[in-house]
Amino acid sequence: MAWAIRAMQHAEVYYKLISSVDPQFLKLTKVDDQIYSEFREIFETLRVDVLDPEELKSESAKEKWRPFCLKFEGIVEDYNYGTLLRLDCSQGYTEENTIFAPRIQFFAIEIARNREGYNKAVSVSIQDKEGEEGAGNKEEEAEKGADSGGEKEEGANREGEK
Repeated sequence: MAWAIRAMQHAEVYYKLISSVDPQFLKLTKVDDQIYSEFREIFETLRVDVLDPEELKSESAKEKWRPFCLKFEGIVEDYNYGTLLRLDCSQGYTEENTIFAPRIQFFAIEIARNREGYNKAVSVSIQDKEGEEGAGNKEEEAEKGADSGGEKEEGANREGEK
């Protein structure tokens, strides 16, 4: 059960990371360039924005993925460790949107999503939500400031009248 907790913690950290910075410039491993180039060489037509679980888990897919994953044994730490992978990169980690995958498969797909701009939607949507919340707070502060400013002016006028 410790592996499940570790996988969930990894997912939470990763999602916070891509939500807070432009993911296009993230470096997930020391060998991102190698992972990406080999991934796109073998899986050149694989859609990474919205994954089809069959392209990851079917027997024919496993035959294609297995040699790719094994290339990174000894290169990427815990390359075969279980990791949570989002199926639709515009959504968060939910039960419906998550699949279990080897870490190297996660890295390959997420590096592609980052470099190809698909994960930017997460960063932008989080920033938009924060902007809306911040705008609401600024409007409230402006209203409070206007109210209190009016009272001060009124007080100043009274003093001037005396």
